[in-house]
Amino acid sequence: MLKLTRMEQKIDIERAIRDHHKLIEISRKLYDATPEILCPYFKSNVSLTSDGFNHLLHKPNRQPRNIQEQKLKLRLLKHGLAIISNTGTLQEYRTTLEKYGTPGRDGFSKTKQVEYWGFHNIVGKEPMILIRIIIRRIGDGKLHFWSVMPIGKIGKQKLYRNDVEE
Repeated sequence: MLKLTRMEQKIDIERAIRDHHKLIEISRKLYDATPEILCPYFKSNVSLTSDGFNHLLHKPNRQPRNIQEQKLKLRLLKHGLAIISNTGTLQEYRTTLEKYGTPGRDGFSKTKQVEYWGFHNIVGKEPMILIRIIIRRIGDGKLHFWSVMPIGKIGKQKLYRNDVEE
């Protein structure tokens, strides 16, 4: 068994951190390059907001996602953005009431209706991976990109799914 010295371990960790930050930087440039994408399903534009990008890196409660989860979502981002411009068939729809803003003096929070649309597509050759993108609209606001995630590999093998959240 190969044993690494403390210095070698530190260098490996630093390299992994640099690679992760580089992936975030490249993904951010890709995301910011196109502020809106025309979606055939909606026959209107879907905005690429900072909320959508932050959701790739953080959970809904603003806690950071684990590094593996962030890398997975960032690697799927390019495919997810391509799905928006090509999709014509809805696979999922959900509507909820969600809190927004800070609670008032009475302790109650205001709520708005939030709609989510899910679109699936198969990407890759070997292995083929089924991915899902989520488009969200809060109240009567604009449609915006919310998330991209794997659903699984096509075939018998499983794709990394530990702690992967919307």
